[in-house]
Amino acid sequence: MTVLVNLIVTLGMLYVVPAGLRLIDPAGLRTAARLWPVPAALGALCLWLPRGIPATVLAVLYAAAALALATRAPARLLEARRRSRAGGAPPRTTVSGPAEVAVCTALVSPSIAATALVAERAGYRLFGFDLDILALTVPHFHFAGFTAALVAGLVCRAGASATATATAPGSATLSRWAAYSVPGGTLLVLLGYFVDDWAELAGAVVLTTGMWAVALLTWRDIRPGVRDRTTGALLGTSAAVLVATMLLALWWAAGEATGITHPTLTWMAATHGLGNALGFALCSVLAWRRLTVD
Repeated sequence: MTVLVNLIVTLGMLYVVPAGLRLIDPAGLRTAARLWPVPAALGALCLWLPRGIPATVLAVLYAAAALALATRAPARLLEARRRSRAGGAPPRTTVSGPAEVAVCTALVSPSIAATALVAERAGYRLFGFDLDILALTVPHFHFAGFTAALVAGLVCRAGASATATATAPGSATLSRWAAYSVPGGTLLVLLGYFVDDWAELAGAVVLTTGMWAVALLTWRDIRPGVRDRTTGALLGTSAAVLVATMLLALWWAAGEATGITHPTLTWMAATHGLGNALGFALCSVLAWRRLTVD
């Protein structure tokens, strides 16, 4: 399982995060996206080293970059609130309301992943968690945290633009729910680590409904308006994969809470984790990058 998790995290660090930053704000986050591969390479390297001082130092350097990125979130929220009060129209890359909440969640998520990474590489059971749980927190907050929140924000943002050419009844409400519930569900899952398995199950339910909303909006509203077949296929794949991978997440969380038979962590990494990393995150980022270029 370790090799597979490391490969998934490496993908998130080296490609998904910097590509996602360009989708959030091509101008404002241009420098951060351009420089990100440097600390990301250090973070990825530390995954393959034995636990100890060298691996911990590299993880700390990556965490410093992730924390610097997280500091961008409060400024964006304050700017969105200021513009809303002033009644001015926000720029294309700064959308007040639910989309901005989702985007800011994406900016903060790598810092949570990096904190867990530092503790795990140091062999320190942060808050008493097993090292295996800390290791799995790293991909979780690169993908369920960063990428899922990012895509939820992009889908919500697209609902108010020409990108969504087909607007079905309830789409606006559904896109707002997705933009709020994906960050909210991710936070609830995190809190569930500290409370109990039932709280984590509640978070999984909220997160799953939000991700299924993202999948539905992507398939129904965004994909049909895309002329390029490759982009359409990437969007369709990301939406279809979410249905299966989030069902697995619900199954696992329900099993932990109730004791019913459920997949092992190794099996979840090979199915839910790999599917979300390649089928959802990578396909989504590639598709939205193509949409941005077009």
